[in-house]
Amino acid sequence: MARERADGEDSPIAPEVAEAESGKAAFVAALRVRRNAKWGVVVGVALTVAAFVLFVAIPGALRSPLWYVALGFVLAMSTAGFVAFLLTLGRAVRLSREL
Repeated sequence: MARERADGEDSPIAPEVAEAESGKAAFVAALRVRRNAKWGVVVGVALTVAAFVLFVAIPGALRSPLWYVALGFVLAMSTAGFVAFLLTLGRAVRLSREL
């Protein structure tokens, strides 16, 4: 993923990393944490909707839907965190192999 710099040389660093100012910001940008978090939320919400439809809506729930919404929120957020962690870990492994 080389990109041409202003001085004409190629740089393997992603554009968002090259523009980051501090070390922490460069680290987070290199690992693509924001992108991974977005994908995690999408996967978490999709899994929660599928679980809600399969286990609550189709069979018909006897308890209050508020309980299922609370459990769905926990499922969505924990899945989002786990997926974001796995994506970030995979990116960190790939970047460490390039060193």
